[in-house]
Amino acid sequence: MKNSNAAKIIKRTRRHARVRSIVSGTSQRPRLSVFRANSHIYAQVIDDQSGKTLAAASSMEIKSKAKKSEIASEVGKLVAKKAKEKSVETVVFDRGGYAYHGRVKALAEGAREGGLKF
Repeated sequence: MKNSNAAKIIKRTRRHARVRSIVSGTSQRPRLSVFRANSHIYAQVIDDQSGKTLAAASSMEIKSKAKKSEIASEVGKLVAKKAKEKSVETVVFDRGGYAYHGRVKALAEGAREGGLKF
């Protein structure tokens, strides 16, 4: 099987399932989930016990013409701000099967700068 787009998606889904078997969010420490598309990046703070999304942010909310990694950092700060409004201080980081590099890392560092601890 060549490394086509479908194969990449299957591999990422398997990695994400492996990570999710370990990482789970609670009401005291919810999960910060990241989804990365080609043009946008999305982040959610999720309480897995109740199945509710506490805060969410995406690059579509950021009106900027900066680089993708800089926008990802802004999304991290925005989701941290929204989470702190819901009195969430600490989270578990779920990288979504992506490598902790580039936009995913920028989002995580932005969330840390915004005040989230993980």
